[in-house]
Amino acid sequence: MANEITVYGSDEIKERILTVRNQQVMIDRDLAELYGVETKRLNEQVKRNIERFPANFMFQLNENEKEELVAICDRFAVLKHSSYNPYAFTEQGVAMLSAVLKSETAVKTSIMIMDAFVSMRHFLLSNERIFVELDFLKKHFIETAIHQKESDKKIDELFTLMDKYRIEEKQGIFFQGQIFDAYAKFESFIQAAKNEIILIDAYIDLTVLERFAKKKSGVTVKIYTDAKTRITNLDIQKFNSQYPALSLHFTSAMHDRFLIIDGSVLYHIGASLKDLGKKCFAFEILDSSLIPAVIASL
Repeated sequence: MANEITVYGSDEIKERILTVRNQQVMIDRDLAELYGVETKRLNEQVKRNIERFPANFMFQLNENEKEELVAICDRFAVLKHSSYNPYAFTEQGVAMLSAVLKSETAVKTSIMIMDAFVSMRHFLLSNERIFVELDFLKKHFIETAIHQKESDKKIDELFTLMDKYRIEEKQGIFFQGQIFDAYAKFESFIQAAKNEIILIDAYIDLTVLERFAKKKSGVTVKIYTDAKTRITNLDIQKFNSQYPALSLHFTSAMHDRFLIIDGSVLYHIGASLKDLGKKCFAFEILDSSLIPAVIASL
């Protein structure tokens, strides 16, 4: 019988040492197997001598700890649907087991197990710095993953906005309060121009010129508006000193707002550009063959 305990090498014992509640422990089922007794009998002996097993010698796993144990160790799968929560024994608890089990096998097995505990403790102490670095790398990886997830989300949102403001959209409606969306759409029209932009809008102000500052370099701008506009020649001069060239023309022939891009795209816009987003309005792309007639009406 004494030779039976040699079937468990030190490495096999070390594999059964777990960390629970920041303590190195062994589970009652593993200990019973090593001692060659039933788990029930081992725990019965412990209960008969419970005064020898204070909390720092032995404790019972809670439900979460049991579930984690089952998840990481296949040999504990039998506990998955059991109402029984196993007990965990610390190094001191293992030493006390040899006294309550009262057998030569128990004594020899306990010595082997305690040697394994000591070996594991030395290993952890000698590699403490490595474990600290691994923990740091783990936290850094998690933080990086979270940051990457947030970045991916922002990129997705950006592409969603880009899709939303594609010039290929033929029509759309902006509701009251969608001021940024409306201006972003208008600026996408401006930035699509390569040569010339013509705006027909009876009511403009400096905010409209601010939008045209987003045009590509070399693109000319012609604005047809009412003679009562608040834009002055000085405003035009200042604009052209940075973003040439914009010219202002007066007309009273138009009620609606039109935007012509490169003489090939005609937008009908339901609101004055200075009031975009303040009230509900719509835009649509009209047949480009109408562009000559619109210009001729100015």
